[in-house]
Amino acid sequence: MNLQQIVAQKHQSPGGEMLLVGKMDILSTMVRLPIVVIGLVLIALSTPIQQSFASSRTLDFTIYQDGSTHVFYELDVDPLKLEVPVELFGEMIENITIVDEDGLLLSSEIDHNLALIETFGASQLSIDYDTQDLVSKTGKIWTFSIDAVEQYSLVTPKNSVIIEMSNFSISMQVENDQSHLVFPPGKTSISYYISTLASAQPAQRAAEDNGIDNQLILYIVGIAAAAIITALVIAKRKSRTAESTVIIKDEESKPQIPDPESIFKAKQELREDDKEIVNFIAANGGQAYESELRKKFLQPRTTMWRAVKRLERQGIIEIEKKDLQNIVKLKSSLEDNS
Repeated sequence: MNLQQIVAQKHQSPGGEMLLVGKMDILSTMVRLPIVVIGLVLIALSTPIQQSFASSRTLDFTIYQDGSTHVFYELDVDPLKLEVPVELFGEMIENITIVDEDGLLLSSEIDHNLALIETFGASQLSIDYDTQDLVSKTGKIWTFSIDAVEQYSLVTPKNSVIIEMSNFSISMQVENDQSHLVFPPGKTSISYYISTLASAQPAQRAAEDNGIDNQLILYIVGIAAAAIITALVIAKRKSRTAESTVIIKDEESKPQIPDPESIFKAKQELREDDKEIVNFIAANGGQAYESELRKKFLQPRTTMWRAVKRLERQGIIEIEKKDLQNIVKLKSSLEDNS
């Protein structure tokens, strides 16, 4: 009796069928199991390992007259990563401060232009530091060079005159004798020189070249000024009633900004640096972003945050959140928190 006949007979017997089917299932499972395991291993190996890279939200450069550059960098990071490597701009890094979205100071190890940051579950990082590596000088010409993979903003020094740009800016405006520019990603090189008489020298040279007498210029300017003043007086008299109405409406609609001097009289224990912050906010219309305060007073984020919280405890300012940024506002009425 051959094997096929034995199998056929066992199929015909109910008892044999159960025994034969059980053995065949076990053998089939034992054969298929290694194949399934190998297939799962191959699938796992063929699937690329996902790496979490930090993505930039904000990148700002502020150039100072001595050629140093302040860098402010905001990043979104994976909160599941214990450490995040971040490439910095420049290798001579000074005064670096790294905080998370709650203002907690984070530790880091810096090797040249690479910072290995311990995130402690943070999802957003803010990095402030200074560097001397982004600006070079040849004679009187300064050159700022950068290669960024994201859009960034740039603030030039006061009284600087841009003479060459290797890349077109997205936007440009001048405020307080400083150029505020926004650039797309890529390499950019900007050459400029600093002159406190940038606006006065061309007019003086033109006057000297044309042989125009200075007294004649003053005489012409005086006549023009008198004519302008006369026209303004006439126009002002005609629109006095309408203008008064508009002023009254504006004053009713605008929030009242307290005078800094009245604040200082009521809060005589204020520090001098806190008084400067109050003066700046008042001159800025009664409110300012915390990032504007850091740029104005060149303070790290933690130092400025402590100053803002001091003023809040004194009842002088209030802090509001807008688009993940802090807005610092002067209160219309002082609170006595003594």
